[in-house]
Amino acid sequence: MSSPALVRHPEDSMPATTAIAEAGSVPAAAPPPSFGTLALRWYRLNRGGLGAMAIGILSLLAFLLVWHLLTTYRVVFFVRFTNVPSPLAVYASFTKAIHDPKFLMHIVLSCRRILIGFSLAAIVGVPLGLIMGRFKLVHEIIFPVAEVLRPIPAIAWVPMAIMLWPTNEQSIVFITFLGSFFPILVNTLHGMTLVDPVLVRAAQCLGARERSIFREVYFPASLPHIFTGLTVGMGVAWVSLIAAEMISGQYGIGYFTWEAYSLVQYADIALGMIAIGVLGLGSSLLIRGAGQLVMPWRSR
Repeated sequence: MSSPALVRHPEDSMPATTAIAEAGSVPAAAPPPSFGTLALRWYRLNRGGLGAMAIGILSLLAFLLVWHLLTTYRVVFFVRFTNVPSPLAVYASFTKAIHDPKFLMHIVLSCRRILIGFSLAAIVGVPLGLIMGRFKLVHEIIFPVAEVLRPIPAIAWVPMAIMLWPTNEQSIVFITFLGSFFPILVNTLHGMTLVDPVLVRAAQCLGARERSIFREVYFPASLPHIFTGLTVGMGVAWVSLIAAEMISGQYGIGYFTWEAYSLVQYADIALGMIAIGVLGLGSSLLIRGAGQLVMPWRSR
């Protein structure tokens, strides 16, 4: 008995993908979000930061307005604004200074001194603070000496630094190092003392060795205090650097400011002060940004 002939329908010749698409089993691709949707989403994610930025800009504008009014009307009320330059005069001095290679050289040299002195302070202060916090004997040996030297202001070290180092450049870097070293050391040591001992005992019960405990428990727990010390140390480093440049330097933004005072160039004095503030702010922001990269859990 012969088998019945197979009847081929027109739908059997359609491609498989077309048939599946017509059957509705594969949904159509969603259209890409519009620019307005993306902008709204970005605004919702960064609403807090944008609000803080707006408040900061308004506060700076208010400060400039008050400065302009006080200098324009030469106000004398406990504080004399008769010789203080106006914001417009400082801006005119800035436009002139940015075209002067000597002013740029002052800034570059100050930044180089900060980089060298602060980096040395971080390289020495952070490991030393970690070791002092972990080993009691090391703490008992170093801590008394550090506590005696820590209250001495950096400007008091200038005569000693000139005697200790053969050049002014090395003495200025040394003073910058001292200014940032002690805040870094103290904050690192404080972070080590606040590590939860339960975490240490748990790691020991799990069989972790001393090196693993130090790397996996003590160091991550101390990171917030370490970066706090780095931020504070950067600010003190700029204070120390400016004091050293004013007294014994021949170049640098501190020397530029002091030279402007000696030459009775009031606008340049304010320009030097503003440059110091902007450079210090930028340095602190770099450290905070590095802290967010190293400690992403704190951002969350």
